[in-house]
Amino acid sequence: MLNTILYFLTLIHFITFGCLGLYGIHRIWLLLQLKNERKKCSEEIPSFNNNHPFVTIQLPIYNEKFVAGRLIDAASKINWPKDRLEIQILDDSTDDTRNIIDKSAEYWGKKGLNINVIRRNNRNGFKAGALSNGLKLTKGEFIAIFDADFIPEPDFLYRTIPYFSNKNIGMIQTRWSFLNASYSWLTKIQSIFLGQHFSIEHFIRYRKGLFFNFNGTAGIWRKIAIESSGGWQSDTVTEDLDLSYRAQMAGWKFIYLENISVPSELPVTISDFRSQQQRWAKGSIQTAKKILPQLIFSNTSGSIKKEAIAHLMANLCWLLGTIATLTLYPAIIYRKDIGINQILHIDLPLFIFSSFTIFIYFFLFNKMNSNKIESYTLFLLPVLTVGIAPSISLSVLKGIFSKGGDFCRTPKYGFTFKNNISIPLAYKTKSYGYIILNMILFFYSLLPLIFAVKNNFVAVPFLLIFPLGFGLIFLKEINELKN
Repeated sequence: MLNTILYFLTLIHFITFGCLGLYGIHRIWLLLQLKNERKKCSEEIPSFNNNHPFVTIQLPIYNEKFVAGRLIDAASKINWPKDRLEIQILDDSTDDTRNIIDKSAEYWGKKGLNINVIRRNNRNGFKAGALSNGLKLTKGEFIAIFDADFIPEPDFLYRTIPYFSNKNIGMIQTRWSFLNASYSWLTKIQSIFLGQHFSIEHFIRYRKGLFFNFNGTAGIWRKIAIESSGGWQSDTVTEDLDLSYRAQMAGWKFIYLENISVPSELPVTISDFRSQQQRWAKGSIQTAKKILPQLIFSNTSGSIKKEAIAHLMANLCWLLGTIATLTLYPAIIYRKDIGINQILHIDLPLFIFSSFTIFIYFFLFNKMNSNKIESYTLFLLPVLTVGIAPSISLSVLKGIFSKGGDFCRTPKYGFTFKNNISIPLAYKTKSYGYIILNMILFFYSLLPLIFAVKNNFVAVPFLLIFPLGFGLIFLKEINELKN
């Protein structure tokens, strides 16, 4: 009986590693396409033709007292004729952010800016609900959206609006840059983690004519594209991803502008980072359930369908990685007598495609990135992903079995460099459950390591990643609770 259970768990272990290998192969494909597309990348930048369509800037805000004023100031300084511009502050706040917003709006209103604070008596639909409510009141032909932690440059509209000369263009997404990438090892890793999403994934998908998504901020929509595609909907917690696919399926074309960046702020605590990743993971799976059946049976090209599956299902890798971790020890026990040939022909290829290629992918992106991080920090990336995977996997499961849900914002504090500012107590996330989870997984992950030390020392470097990952997250969460 025990042997049968071990066999079954070993089979699951290798199936999950095989699926992760497919993800690794997709990363290789992206890198190969990047080399080709960079060589022939010579997109013509349209000149401004003195046409000033009416633009609405929407600023969705919920309890962001540390950055709300900064955002409103930046949006108010965007250059555009005042009679062709309005700013909507979509404020769902319940704390003293409201006072900050009112003072900022009054200040800029006295300077002749058309700026309005729009408040609801509930948070129905969360961000999607706020955007939808604001859309009903907009005058603009185009809608620019910025989250609370972003700081758009004054020339944002003059650099983006000309690309809408083609009436088929429904949305333009610009690249995120990061104000506090050097704040800590965690923000440094995030800058690589998120940076590649724009400079590789978005870039390749756009250049190859594949579907890609609006990222919820630092972009601009044609209003009719939103309305004709069904508007903002709250049956997923990633309303931006959902609308993006519906709009492209409706025939609207998207543009990604690598040469225009909007500075933003990265989460500085592990709990905030985890919360952000959990929402994105849950929402992408919810969107996949909603969108993929329609897309697969549509007349869309096969290449678009395949990449959409890879894109929307990518967060399943968190769940697959967790399953592979949990079944690692049973697989080692069941195969304790394997020889070197089986390791070379089965284990090594799976490791290369499922883990090593993904690390190389991020390593090469870091090399091509103008703001390179230190190599020693980059080596923390696989450790971090191992440690954070189980908690994000729980959200993947929620995405599989539920619709919508609470939109948990990621709080920002206005940090742009390393300093001694403490996280406000009211903003701290109580993560005792995750602390206990990582402590249990840390001790569990020591079992295969101890076995390898006694029986197969070659596997020790690989197996060491798991206790390091769970231990790192455990210690960082304990430290954040104390500070």
